[in-house]
Amino acid sequence: MNAPLELPACVAVPQRLQTVLAVDDTPANLGLLSNVLAGRYRVQVCTSGTKALEIAARQPPDLVILDVMMPGMDGYEVCRRLKEDPRTHDVPVLFLTALNAPEDETRCLQAGGADFIQKPFNPATLLARVATQMQLKAWSDELRDRNDWLRRELETRLAQLDRLRDATMFVMVSFAEFRDEDTGNHVKRTQEYVRTLGRWLARNGRESVRLSAQQIDEMARSAPLHDIGKVAIPDNILLKPGPLTAEEFEVMKRHTVLGWDMLRRAADRMDGDGQSMLRYGLEIARHHHEKWNGRGYPDGLAGDAIPLSARLMAAADVYDALISRRPYKDPMSHEQAVGFVEQGAGAHFDPEVAQALVSTQDELREIARKWQD
Repeated sequence: MNAPLELPACVAVPQRLQTVLAVDDTPANLGLLSNVLAGRYRVQVCTSGTKALEIAARQPPDLVILDVMMPGMDGYEVCRRLKEDPRTHDVPVLFLTALNAPEDETRCLQAGGADFIQKPFNPATLLARVATQMQLKAWSDELRDRNDWLRRELETRLAQLDRLRDATMFVMVSFAEFRDEDTGNHVKRTQEYVRTLGRWLARNGRESVRLSAQQIDEMARSAPLHDIGKVAIPDNILLKPGPLTAEEFEVMKRHTVLGWDMLRRAADRMDGDGQSMLRYGLEIARHHHEKWNGRGYPDGLAGDAIPLSARLMAAADVYDALISRRPYKDPMSHEQAVGFVEQGAGAHFDPEVAQALVSTQDELREIARKWQD
C-alpha cells in the first residue's frame, strides 16, 4: 500500500517501420514522395482528401504529408478533420504545396499543420523535416503512455485507500454495535437516510446547503460513526432496559464528545489525510444531538452554526429511533415519526432538512422496510 510508485522500465521492443500517408491529387508527385521515403518509412498514398480520411480513421498513420490544392476537399479541410477526430488528432500533418505566400503558410499552421514545405522540395530537407516530426510524435506517445500508466496507478492507490477507509470505519462502528445490541440495522438505515436527504437538498435546497455528489457520499459513509462514543458509556447505562435518570442521561450525553475525541485522536495520527477522511465523522459524532434552536448538546450550537452533516444526521437519527422498537418503548408509525420531525422544524430540526424528510418519506419508508431489524 505504501510502496513508492515506480515508472515502468523501458524495454526493447521490435522496431517497426513508421507509416507515412501521402496525399496529393497528382500521381507523379506521389511517385516522387514514395521514392524519397522508401526504405525509411512504410508509405501509403492516395489522391483525394476523402480517401485520406478513410485510411487514417481505419489505421492512423504516424505522419501525414498533405497537399493543399486538391479537387473536392482541399488540404486545409482534411487537416481540420484529422485534428477533430480523436483517433487522429495527434498525428502530425506536414503540408507540401506549391503555394508560397506567407499567408499560405500561416493558414496551413492555423488549420493544425505541424510544418510547411514548398514544392519543388529538396529530398534531404523533406527527410529531415519528416524525421523531426516523427521524433516529436514518438516522445509525445511515450509521455502519453507514461501519463496513462501513472493515472491507472493513482486510481488503483485511491481505490485501495477508499477500501481501507471503509474497512476502518466498519471496525469502529462494529465496536459500538457490539455493545449496543438494540440498534440492529440502525446504522445502515440512518446512513441511507442521510444519503437520501442529502440528494434532496442537492436538488432543492438553498445555495448554502446544496451538496455535491462526493460530499453526499462522504457524509453517508461517515453517518455510521455518529454513536461511536457509546463504546465508552458504562454498561449499566448503555444497556439499561428502562428510561434513564437525569444523572444517567448526563453520562449518556457524553457519548458525543467521547466519540468526537476518539475520532480526533485517530485523525491526528493520520496527519492531514486523517482530517480529510474523518471530517464529517467528527462533525456528526459531536453535533448530531444539537438542535436548530440552540437547546441541544454538547455545545448548544444553533442554526447554520451546526454542521450540515450533523443536521442531516439529527433528523435521520430521530426518525429511525421513533419508528424502532426498544425495550423501554414501542415503535411509532411512519406517519407519526414524519409528523414529529415536521412539527420540530425550526426548533429541533433545520427547517430545510425537515422538509427534505417530509418530501422523501416514501423513500425513507422503503429504506426502513429493506433494513428492518
